[in-house]
Amino acid sequence: MRGNRQNKGGTGGLIRGFAIAVLATVTAVTFCIPGPLHGAGAETYVGSATCQPCHVQEFSNYAKYSRKSHSYQSVQRMEKGLSNEELRECYACHTTGYGRPGGFVSIEKTPGLRDAGCEVCHGPGKEHSETQDPKLIQRKVTVETCQNCHIEERVQKFRYRPLLHGGAH
Repeated sequence: MRGNRQNKGGTGGLIRGFAIAVLATVTAVTFCIPGPLHGAGAETYVGSATCQPCHVQEFSNYAKYSRKSHSYQSVQRMEKGLSNEELRECYACHTTGYGRPGGFVSIEKTPGLRDAGCEVCHGPGKEHSETQDPKLIQRKVTVETCQNCHIEERVQKFRYRPLLHGGAH
């Protein structure tokens, strides 16, 4: 008689229904929803040179006027006197994407990410550069983004004056 018994609700049905709902949600989020959740593990940095062909004037201004376009030079000047831990702290603000998927690893492995480039403020650019979809890049930069590196302690310690629109565009 066991094979003919039907479950008329009860705990087993609720658990099974809940499990199906969770599985459906995970599947939808992973494979169906576009945007930042989709392919989050694939978000990688491509370097500022990749931005140049489409953003000619912005790149020109960045390269000509922005100190961050050559920020790795300050790391090179100081690296002999720094521990590995101190160097890693420098990389966080003086390179692009350090410590993040597809970000700066070392000057030998990722030379195109050695300075604080476009993607420091605008986020990883791989998907945007492949599709030119403006929704796949952070267009408007917030003060909070700047404050990841431009904090009072650092301003006083290194005596620099962060500029509004320091990206030079």
